[in-house]
Amino acid sequence: MPQQPAFTPQELEAYHRDGYLIVRNFCSPEETDKLYSTALSDDAMSKNALDLNDQSGKKTRLSLWFTPGNDVFGYLTRSNKMVIRVAALLDGDASVCHFHSKLMQKEPRVGGAWEWHQDYGYWYKNQFMFPDQLMSVMVALTKADKENGCLQVIKGSHKLGRVNHGFAGEQVGADMVMVNNALETMPLVYAELQPGDALFFHSNLLHRSEANLSDAPRWSIISCYSLQSNLAYNEKSVSWKTPINVVPDEAILNWEASSLSDNDFLAKENDPALKETGWEK
Repeated sequence: MPQQPAFTPQELEAYHRDGYLIVRNFCSPEETDKLYSTALSDDAMSKNALDLNDQSGKKTRLSLWFTPGNDVFGYLTRSNKMVIRVAALLDGDASVCHFHSKLMQKEPRVGGAWEWHQDYGYWYKNQFMFPDQLMSVMVALTKADKENGCLQVIKGSHKLGRVNHGFAGEQVGADMVMVNNALETMPLVYAELQPGDALFFHSNLLHRSEANLSDAPRWSIISCYSLQSNLAYNEKSVSWKTPINVVPDEAILNWEASSLSDNDFLAKENDPALKETGWEK
């Protein structure tokens, strides 16, 4: 039986026009529950978490790894439903590769904000050649809304090309003159998500998030993808040029999962350039 198209023509048009696309119920409640419970209970995730400060001193925790493994998050990253959608949006003939994934942990009342930025504003320093062949996918593990600091995007801002970025506290933010110009020109959208929803977005889309001042956590998993044809001349990891070994969607719930301790986590103390490469969201 032939596989159904990943997206309708209208959805593909919307992504290329707006720079992002939300897929509701991308993960089932059972899948989302398993992902979230694993994130809460696995020691490797907490032991490898990095604390990054916003300009007010509030912290967001993230755990970042490069090679997708045989754990539940690796199965999500490598799932057929994920890879076929990424391939459709990147619109290339080359194989899809995984650059890195990160678990974002914005705790109630203390979870920090992220400045306006583009992912390619950072990944340019890794010397990836083609921003149109890079994208991120955020899967909400908890509800994300205005109250707990959901992602905000400037609709259509990926068409600006790369905007200059500079330091803002421990983060790297986009040139605010251009950001304010973009806000005068294009709509600001709050990307509110329910658990299991997925946000697919272009590497040049301007986005930010407010601090989590609510009583509810905001946790998400973000996986970043590239095409194998998209060379990176200043990137030491190898996952970005290794085609993904795709697994069936059922792997997330039904396959035996290894410990996250097997992952190649990024350690802040071992990478003084971390805050220049911008792993945050």
